[in-house]
Amino acid sequence: MTRILTRSDLLAVLDPASSTAALRAGFRDDGAAPVAGQRVRSDLPFPGTATALIPGVLPGVAAYTVKVNAKFPGARPALRGVICLHSGADGELLALLDSATITAWRTGLAAALGTHVLAAPDPAGAAVLGVIGAGAQAELMVRGLRGLRRFGGLVAYDTDAGRAAAFASGHGGRVLGSATEVAAAADVVLLATWSRTPLLGLSDTRPGQHLTALGADEPGKQELSADLLDAALLVVDDRQLAAAMGALAAADLPADAADATLGEVLRGAHPGRTTAAARTVYAPVGLPWQDLALAWEAYRRAERLGIGTTIDLLG
Repeated sequence: MTRILTRSDLLAVLDPASSTAALRAGFRDDGAAPVAGQRVRSDLPFPGTATALIPGVLPGVAAYTVKVNAKFPGARPALRGVICLHSGADGELLALLDSATITAWRTGLAAALGTHVLAAPDPAGAAVLGVIGAGAQAELMVRGLRGLRRFGGLVAYDTDAGRAAAFASGHGGRVLGSATEVAAAADVVLLATWSRTPLLGLSDTRPGQHLTALGADEPGKQELSADLLDAALLVVDDRQLAAAMGALAAADLPADAADATLGEVLRGAHPGRTTAAARTVYAPVGLPWQDLALAWEAYRRAERLGIGTTIDLLG
């Protein structure tokens, strides 16, 4: 039997704290994955792209994922698709999960984890959090990050003024008029946009600041300039993917321009931030195993609670 998990089903079984813990464990183990994940992207004769992430595998998990997404920037939601969760024993299709929900959760919470690990310690919780691009991924980033540390305030900017106002209101923050204004006001900056030109350069930032940029996840998209990436301690999730289609590719930088991966930092193979004055940047692309980490957690809890709809695809 195959379990169908819709957006509402997933929201009933996913939990930010346990999902973040699953992602943390996955980053620590991703270097030991038996098969390297692949990210395949194709342009379409329509105003969008098709992307597939295969296979999502992790040590100790007897299942794998295949994700197929459509990305249409003008649509709401802009990302639509399905994640197939298969048994590692015989290939049985265990579940079909809404991709937009899993992707927003794993992307936002992984970004929150990377931000927390790399941003300067702030025991007093006085730092200001800045958000550029107030969509679903930013919502999960803020939600996950506030589960890891406190902030003294929030500022937000989006090209859609109404969306920025709603986001700021929902998080007790205020709206600013541009990306550079957010960078000037914030100590930690989260970017999640569709930008194809740099929104921030080195001169827009200051020592000690941290930036997490999610937008450069396919060719042509760019949020941060080359001079900023070059000056900062730059951490990615995968060097080769970042150089092929992520922040490094957009800035025409090689794979070795990344100082570390988040997995290396979490495993202690790289120290991460070592001084309060360092600029740090986390610029992930998104990896197939992250889909598995959350899909497996959601599936097992849905099985226990009887959530979702089961069908016999072979019947």
